[in-house]
Amino acid sequence: MAPISKETDLLVIGGGSGGLGAARMASGKFGAKAMIVEAARLGGTCVNVGCVPKKVTFNAAAIAEAIHDSKAYGFSVQEAKPFDFTLFKNKRDAYIKRLNGIYERNLANDGVEYVHGWATLLSRNEVEITLDDGSKTTVRANKILLAVGGEPTKPPSNIPGAEYGIDSDGFFDIDTLPKKVALIGAGYIAVEFAGMFNALGTETHLFIRHKNFLRAFDPMIQEEVTAEYERLGVHIHKESAQTKIEKDETTGKLTIHYKDGNGEAKLDDVDHLIWAIGRTPMTKNIGLEEAGVKLNEKGFIIADEYQNTSVDNIYAVGDVSGQVELTPVAIAAGRRLAERLYGGEAFRTAHISYTNIPSVVFAHPEVGSIGLTEPQAEARYGRENLTVYKTSFTALYYAMMEPEHKGPTKYKVICAGPEQRVVGLHIMGLGSGEMLQGFGVAVKMGATKKDLDSCIAIHPTSAEELVTLK
Repeated sequence: MAPISKETDLLVIGGGSGGLGAARMASGKFGAKAMIVEAARLGGTCVNVGCVPKKVTFNAAAIAEAIHDSKAYGFSVQEAKPFDFTLFKNKRDAYIKRLNGIYERNLANDGVEYVHGWATLLSRNEVEITLDDGSKTTVRANKILLAVGGEPTKPPSNIPGAEYGIDSDGFFDIDTLPKKVALIGAGYIAVEFAGMFNALGTETHLFIRHKNFLRAFDPMIQEEVTAEYERLGVHIHKESAQTKIEKDETTGKLTIHYKDGNGEAKLDDVDHLIWAIGRTPMTKNIGLEEAGVKLNEKGFIIADEYQNTSVDNIYAVGDVSGQVELTPVAIAAGRRLAERLYGGEAFRTAHISYTNIPSVVFAHPEVGSIGLTEPQAEARYGRENLTVYKTSFTALYYAMMEPEHKGPTKYKVICAGPEQRVVGLHIMGLGSGEMLQGFGVAVKMGATKKDLDSCIAIHPTSAEELVTLK
């Protein structure tokens, strides 16, 4: 191992999306001396236990659905053996490991010094690094970037047996396809996992506290995707709360005791219970208090639009700042920060905008959203100043299928003011993830309903419905 530098221009704590984006930009483009310290695997949540392995699993689920749908198109597909989840899991792990190596090589190519260890702030300009062998070294840095990300929120300690469940990271450690799973949570992580398990043939139970899930999204998305999950066979336990988890030590099976609107009940023979109840910033044991870095009431590092924290020369990007917890947001924020710090006068005011950020849920069907929900738009502009366009139809993909096998497609475009500027766009249906990126550009540029109407439709597609709304 090469000697670790004692001084650097930029020291980045956290080798996830935001930290990598900032360090590589600072060193590779602007020639700053940069160091990145990571205690786990390079790539952060997204590469290791998030976006990437999740989407690979979603693809497997989509193939399972396509095999089922193929019968309606005249195919007679016979499987020689069941889906080999173990083979799939091992190949997925190998792919992620290759990505870890690619990230390390990219750091080397951009001249970033990579240190595997745990970093702790000593002051606004000093960091102590505990290496894998237990030895410690201190590095002085002109500027420090906190990009440590988050971790799954731990289950409530007042539920006996809660520890028998696993967290959302543990989803990626499951090496055989379970017969029966239970997921607790109503956010996109729980919803995505539930859809994947169900599509792959697992009996899937989803416990939520309210009547609908994805409650941060537009009401149309909440109501319609919840209804579609029920149609697809996901067992949704609404307005429920767990009271006790028991484990059969002989079989390893779990029993979940819970309450809902019908009283007390239990779910037996559960192979895995997954707590997907949110994420918590990893701000413990990194010296924030010693350095004077302030947190908000939820434990996130307080950072302004330029990623400045409460301490000069210390910055924060990504999930740890709690602004918008999405990988591309962290990457963009990290890169803009590096430009502002090292790019000179041309980049003096560089920063990202946290408005109109597109997001997708890889649910069944896919969900895409940008801008304001209808209640948010009403609160901001007033109902009398809004025009809301909606459409509901059956995608051509389902033309050959029986009615009970046809999935929904629903779109909503929310416009404000006499010019009808698009302030919210919400879509659900096949292909929504890919579709939203282009429409996201339009919304970001200030598109109006007239602009959408002026674009000639591409036929036959689902996307054309967004430029032909009446």
